[in-house]
Amino acid sequence: MKKKDIYLDALPLEEAKDVFFGELERAGIFSKKSVEEINVSESLGRITAEPIFARISSPHYNAAAVDGIAVLSDRTYGASETTPVILSKGEFEVVDTGDPLPPNTDSVIMMEDVNFVSDEKVEIIFPALPWQNVRLIGEDVVATELIVPENHRLRPQDIGAILAGGHVKIKVYKKPVFAIIPTGTELVNPGEELKPGDIIEYNSKVFKALLAEWGAEALIFEKHKDDYSLIKEAVEKALKVADGVIINAGSSAGREDFTANIIKDLGKLLVHGVSIKPGKPVILGLVENKPVLGIPGYPVSAFLTMELFAKPLVLRMQGQSFTEREKIRAICTRRIVSSIGSEEFVRVKIGKIGDEFVVSPLHRGAGTITSLVRADGILRIPANKEGIEAGDCVEVELLKDKKEIENTVVIIGSHDVAIDILANEVKRRYPEINLSSANVGSMGGIMALKRKEAHAAGMHLLDVDTGEYNIPYIRRYLRDEKIVLVNLAFREQGLIVMKGNPKNIKGIEDLKRKDITFVNRQKGAGTRLLLDLKLKQLNISPEEIRGYDREEFTHLAVAAQVAGGTADCGLGILSAAKALDLDFIPVSPERYDLAILYEYFEMEAVQKVLEVLRSVEFKEKLKVLGGYDTSLTGEIIGGD
Repeated sequence: MKKKDIYLDALPLEEAKDVFFGELERAGIFSKKSVEEINVSESLGRITAEPIFARISSPHYNAAAVDGIAVLSDRTYGASETTPVILSKGEFEVVDTGDPLPPNTDSVIMMEDVNFVSDEKVEIIFPALPWQNVRLIGEDVVATELIVPENHRLRPQDIGAILAGGHVKIKVYKKPVFAIIPTGTELVNPGEELKPGDIIEYNSKVFKALLAEWGAEALIFEKHKDDYSLIKEAVEKALKVADGVIINAGSSAGREDFTANIIKDLGKLLVHGVSIKPGKPVILGLVENKPVLGIPGYPVSAFLTMELFAKPLVLRMQGQSFTEREKIRAICTRRIVSSIGSEEFVRVKIGKIGDEFVVSPLHRGAGTITSLVRADGILRIPANKEGIEAGDCVEVELLKDKKEIENTVVIIGSHDVAIDILANEVKRRYPEINLSSANVGSMGGIMALKRKEAHAAGMHLLDVDTGEYNIPYIRRYLRDEKIVLVNLAFREQGLIVMKGNPKNIKGIEDLKRKDITFVNRQKGAGTRLLLDLKLKQLNISPEEIRGYDREEFTHLAVAAQVAGGTADCGLGILSAAKALDLDFIPVSPERYDLAILYEYFEMEAVQKVLEVLRSVEFKEKLKVLGGYDTSLTGEIIGGD
């Protein structure tokens, strides 16, 4: 096995870019663009290699612009309703739109302004002006006129103009070709049977899609196990057929991370390690005068470093400039802790509450590809800051259209699978509306409403003194706000256990057994409050429960820990247990409601969400999940 080095650098992002792109500039990477000739009809998205001038005028003849009669305008002067002009056959000719203008005519009168006295005579009551309703030669484009310049990315309308200008083929720059080499002994192809330790290799497909979006082509090589010689050989082969190489994984400092040494042995290692999070172990190099990138294996790190380094590289190789996405100012709804020394890129959900945009952080793990799917934007935390405080105004880079974000209904609070189903149903029925949810627990939802950071909050808070759900908490914490409480569903809370219940768990009282490992929900979650109430009733101390302090933010996450064998049980809802084919021990029924700020209740988007909530289709989908009673779903429970 080849001896490895640790990180050579931990450069700030902009310095790493300067080093990398500066070296590529000196190597002439951006000046060596190959040219090919292609059919205009197949040129969408391609970059013109030369200016395109019209070979012919369009139209190339004087053409009738409307259906009517072609006339000599002089013969119509003086025409009015009281003194109509009569034209005889030979003084007019019937024409259709697009017909060549007949000789000895210079205008067209629309058919609806013509009175046919007979087949050979017409009556005109309005005079025609010279070249009225006529498309003159070159009205669209004149021969030799510039249609599009060099270095222009062709759009559908450009294709039409180029064809109209007489071109069938044009010269464009060849697409840069990048070889993608997935590495990792643990990788398996999508669709293969999985065993513990296997990881589905999908990064290469993401890279290929990104490259296509940026105007490049991808050659995906076979995945290679972690072997220095095999990966080096693959890189050497890739350099023969591609303009650049992307090696995925093997970029860190582990015993099977060989990318840095391979680049160093074959060419020039420019950067190994950038002070960003996620994505620190990115590698940038130059081999045989071609860029070689070592992209981290974790999917979020991979996506981010592709955006930061591969995207501007691909664009510059085509003579294109890098344009930043739109940015907005927004209020951060939660504190985000970050470590000094690395610039952090946080995926966030965004909504517009009243006149303000608000952002909530998503899961920050580098391995959570779904956080990129759900993200509406990226929040950058500078390397010299320890984080962002709740209520801070921040700048956010948009990943979605601003209008789409403005049409988002924000629900913050307790997690329930039903919210995910509702979001899908809303999108299916009303594509222009989005439903965004953040899982911070029922009490977190109440606080979000108090701070005006959400339109609605999901909650299931049982008041011990009254036995009532949610209303006492709303009166206690939101007494200055007018709230409309709408029922989502009644549901069953219980202990989620392994299939077959191998530990023979019967109820909450079993949680104090020494052979039982528990997984809990986060502080402020209604499920956590329910557990604490049950423990108090049974006189069980939290310290007696193994795993009481271990927290997850959703019912599905609790179920996943049980399914994965890292916990014997957790408190959650029946639908989460059924989703992962686990067993369920009922503990307590409860009411889950949506608390909506009255000032947003009449919003069109909110009303459409409620319309979907009350629909038969949505209720049927909840029944299929199991554990839901929809007898009051969509009903207004109360309001203050």
